[in-house]
Amino acid sequence: MEKEKMDNKLNIELPEDVAEGIYSNLAVIAHSHAEFVIDFIKILPGVPKGKVKARIILTPEHAKRLLKALGENIQRYEEQFGKIKDIAPQGPGIPINFGGPAQA
Repeated sequence: MEKEKMDNKLNIELPEDVAEGIYSNLAVIAHSHAEFVIDFIKILPGVPKGKVKARIILTPEHAKRLLKALGENIQRYEEQFGKIKDIAPQGPGIPINFGGPAQA
């Protein structure tokens, strides 16, 4: 049984440049029948153009697991630090078709 546990162990490497992280204050999500695409964008005040800093492509199943994990972590965060305010972003709205197909 102990050998099975060792065989199932996942070894994950975190390169130094990735460990630094990337700041994003906007995420735009698009999807097709086969995948979800999440663009993480940084928008600066007074700058009319944002820049995509990272793009993550997920299967629908993995996107759903991410949603669940994020929800669980937000719940734990709010239990420890208090409720997160849900405020609308300031400034002009982001076009609905930004980075993906137009939606009705």
